[in-house]
Amino acid sequence: MTKICVIGAGYVGMSLSVLLAVKNEVTVLEINNERVKLINERKSPITDKEISEYLATKQLNLKATDNAAKALSGAEFVIIATPTNYDPKLNYFDVSSVLSSIDSVLKFAPNAQIIVKSTLPVGFTEETAAKLKLHTLHFSPEFLREGLALYDNLHPSRIIVGTHNDAVGRTFANLLKESSLEKDVPVLIIPPTEAESVKLFSNTYLALRVSFFNELDTYAAKKGLDPKSIIKGVCLDPRIGDFYNNPSFGYGGYCLPKDTKQLLANFEHVPNCLIKAIVEANSIRKDFIADDILSKNPKTVGIYRLIMKSGSDNFRASSIQGVMKRIKAKGVNVIVYEPLLKEDSFFNSKVVRDLTAFKNECDLIITNRMQKELTDVRDKIYTRDLFHSI
Repeated sequence: MTKICVIGAGYVGMSLSVLLAVKNEVTVLEINNERVKLINERKSPITDKEISEYLATKQLNLKATDNAAKALSGAEFVIIATPTNYDPKLNYFDVSSVLSSIDSVLKFAPNAQIIVKSTLPVGFTEETAAKLKLHTLHFSPEFLREGLALYDNLHPSRIIVGTHNDAVGRTFANLLKESSLEKDVPVLIIPPTEAESVKLFSNTYLALRVSFFNELDTYAAKKGLDPKSIIKGVCLDPRIGDFYNNPSFGYGGYCLPKDTKQLLANFEHVPNCLIKAIVEANSIRKDFIADDILSKNPKTVGIYRLIMKSGSDNFRASSIQGVMKRIKAKGVNVIVYEPLLKEDSFFNSKVVRDLTAFKNECDLIITNRMQKELTDVRDKIYTRDLFHSI
């Protein structure tokens, strides 16, 4: 049994903690006391069905604390899964939480192998290792969906470890592999900088695909064509495939917006036009959506849910917020229906918690994805959702 400390109780940290606690001793180090309390009560601090089920039903060697010395003492592996938000002023990820975590590990568990799961700028791991004269710092990209993070760790498509120490890389990969439910998981051990690149290029490709089908939808709307027919025809090509092709208000959430911007920043002095276009396409799509809504001359627009996607509790960078800000800037009255919001206003817009009252107050309701509870006001709905309509 390996002693592991996971720093951070977001969806990455929690999914890894629960996964590894089935066969290892895991301590979560988290600064949020409410999250610590929930974990120790075997309740998930995030919305994730499998995490909640595992906490409630499985025998897990898992505990949480906000005490760094207690959490890190004796740890053989430390997994850093803290947020690295993109800072537009620095044109760079804010890696302060990662650096602070590394400092704590060096203080309380100097012999531990450090695996960074937080998304990093390309070159960060090797530069930091050289600066601190560390041979124990490695990077392993995660490929998880919010709301399905543990499921994706239980059924991984691949495990990648960025390291110059093959033995450590294989040991960590095996920890993940033996706790998964899959027998044959591809494992790739590559240098840290290449692993950092894999993460950013993977997410940027996904953003490209979202943007491609969004621009197809924009074209069809402007030309009076049926976008659903075009998309179905395009996706019959097996090289393209019938997936990740439902138009939306833009790519959003925690990863894609910031990762595309960071990759573009890493392309400084490197010839490119596609990466820049992917970043710009998201803004252009929201401009089109907002203009399309404004062309209907609505008096009161309702925003149905601020979350990034169904099953998520994350508002961060959701595409609907970009649309909301654009139409508010044009003077349109906007109200919000979001049950997860505790505040009575959001961006100076009234929050309505009663769904019936919300429906009655709006003459137009915008939703990124169609939901059953909106079927009775279908004539008020604005969405670009083509494949989940009901």
